[in-house]
Amino acid sequence: MSLFCENGEYLDDRSYGWESAIVQLPEPVWGELSQRARSLEPQWPVSDQFYRYKMPRLIAKVEGKGNGIKTVIVNMVDVAKALNRPPTYPTKFFGCELGAQTQFDSKNDRYIVNGSHEANKLQDMLDGFIRKFVLCPECDNPETDLHINPKKQTIGNSCKACGYRGMLDTRHKLCTFILKNPPENDSGSAKKEKEKKNRKKDKENGSSGGEAGNHNDIDAPDAVDGDDDDDEDWAEETTEEAQRRRMEEISEHAKGLTLTDDLEKSLEERVNIFYNFVKEKRDSGAIDSADKEILAEAERLDVKAMGPLILSELLFDENIREQIKKYKRHFLRFCHNNKKAQKYLLGGFECLVKLHQTQLLPRVPIILKDLYDADLLEEDVILAWAEKVSKKYVSKELAKEIHAKAEPFVKWLKEAEEESEGSEEDGDDDNVEVVYSSSARELKMETTKPEKSDHEEEDIDIDAI
Repeated sequence: MSLFCENGEYLDDRSYGWESAIVQLPEPVWGELSQRARSLEPQWPVSDQFYRYKMPRLIAKVEGKGNGIKTVIVNMVDVAKALNRPPTYPTKFFGCELGAQTQFDSKNDRYIVNGSHEANKLQDMLDGFIRKFVLCPECDNPETDLHINPKKQTIGNSCKACGYRGMLDTRHKLCTFILKNPPENDSGSAKKEKEKKNRKKDKENGSSGGEAGNHNDIDAPDAVDGDDDDDEDWAEETTEEAQRRRMEEISEHAKGLTLTDDLEKSLEERVNIFYNFVKEKRDSGAIDSADKEILAEAERLDVKAMGPLILSELLFDENIREQIKKYKRHFLRFCHNNKKAQKYLLGGFECLVKLHQTQLLPRVPIILKDLYDADLLEEDVILAWAEKVSKKYVSKELAKEIHAKAEPFVKWLKEAEEESEGSEEDGDDDNVEVVYSSSARELKMETTKPEKSDHEEEDIDIDAI
């Protein structure tokens, strides 16, 4: 099993998974070592075609002084994503190994270990975490998931590559934390416990529904204890054909982790690679069904947040209103719950207005509303953008014009928010409807008379306007 890290690092252990031998190498030597390592690949015992994975080099930053000194793991989110584990797990593991307190601020992506600790020391400890809580004991593949049973206080481990199902040794202190904080990809142990209780209740009441159960849930502890409900979950085929089939079904996420030399390139070069990839899909006529491939390529190149900027340039023109509907799915894969990507989308929109200023500048408010209605832009992102004029994408003069044209829509957003808050407080609002005048090409507010039922007044659905 080998792991090639960024910044010219090479981790190698042929016997124990990812036991590391980390050496900082100059660029020419790194190139030679990489080629020599690849020439040795057939001699190594791992047959998984995705056996080389990209994991970013752990970056640690010491902050504070005296008793308040602490080590912030700057890129813990990226490291944890590569390992398919929550970032709290390796951070807490460091705390257990060092005997230090840890702090988590998921909202701001800050993961902290109290005290001053060198990055190399933490990297060595991370290898221990990978051996204990990531690698499959059978095939040394990191494509594994953890499954928690809080009732029995056990942690199951399943491998997507070879089909291994087994139990983790729960003697490590981190296991207590994991049991109290199950991973998000776990199917919900609390929910399963509730379902089991419901099935038991149904059986007592003579209901056949309780006997059916749910055999899709993975529940390692039941398999170990020999309970008949879940034995079939863990009786997965281990033949060569079954392993080959599972390999073919490995997720796009795993494929995105496969290392290529592209990851060693600069951000500008990677963006250009992504641009050419999307352009080729568009020019070949395969763009409509390529949304998943485009997202996977962006993740592989680590340029996901910038994706909407590139897509705007290649997929939008003066007919943007129709194109928003056509390519909504493509943009949603990047923008859904990703405010940074939404900011890049606004930047792409400004660039588009610059290219088609005559046609698009007068239509800025209604286009923004289209993007908002398509869930590509969230309200707080738009309001934050409207607060400050930036010359990052276009000249300051044009940026001011765009913001001025957007003002009716921004005003409507603010007023709609205020009215929504007011309706929650006193439930008695004026009836306001937002309409678009094709002749004026602008948003305006109109007061309408409500249609009352015999019992109550109809609610206004802003989303349906």
